[in-house]
Amino acid sequence: MGDIKLVALDMDGTLLNDRQEVSETNALWIRRALDAGITVSFATGRGFQSAAPYAEQLGLDTPMVTVNGSEIWRRPHELHKRTLMPAETIERLHGIAKKYPACWYWAYTAEGVYNKEKWLEPGSGYEGFSWLKFGYYLEDRAVLDRIYEEAAAFGSLEITNSSPWNWEMNPAGVSKAAGLRELCAMLGIDMSQVAAMGDSLNDIAMIREAGLGVAVGNAQEAVKEIADAITTGHNEDAVAHLIRDYVLKE
Repeated sequence: MGDIKLVALDMDGTLLNDRQEVSETNALWIRRALDAGITVSFATGRGFQSAAPYAEQLGLDTPMVTVNGSEIWRRPHELHKRTLMPAETIERLHGIAKKYPACWYWAYTAEGVYNKEKWLEPGSGYEGFSWLKFGYYLEDRAVLDRIYEEAAAFGSLEITNSSPWNWEMNPAGVSKAAGLRELCAMLGIDMSQVAAMGDSLNDIAMIREAGLGVAVGNAQEAVKEIADAITTGHNEDAVAHLIRDYVLKE
């Protein structure tokens, strides 16, 4: 592992605590990393619209990876790359969701978010939207497993999760790791100089590929198994521990 030049942070379950806040301690150590010349970036399943206020709060004018890698930003509001899902795929994924009445579902577009309570107007069609991601949430493992099998049969999807009770669908080849490789090319650094931290299956690829891959204490077991290190939980200033102990080594 070379000296860390980029710290890539998942947001929900990692940077943010249960109140969806960045702790003062995490914010302090992010600032210390920035002052030391290290780039701190989000690598999140969130869309840009919900990630950007946190970047502004922290004073991050840095690249970021959003929607699990479907969008890559040179800096906030300056898009580098966007990978869309075919409208037909979204329609088919929506069809799966409708088979299970208890299932909550949502979809990200470049323009905003649609979900079970606010879906497309009848007759509006799927083609007029820039689709990025589709997700399912259901606290029924057997049904979640069936949904996985049906969606995986498409053969064109990257399927991960951001909690044990959901599935997130992106185009095949789209991941936070692929997004970070783009960021490294922008910054002129290598993946060996990246420290990546997360808690869920959508973080596994970047944790594996980064020079330093760290799981938070509350991470899913599959994430902990492949991480180089495990730190405190997201309610115990995990990001501060990462930066202090592993990046700045103070």
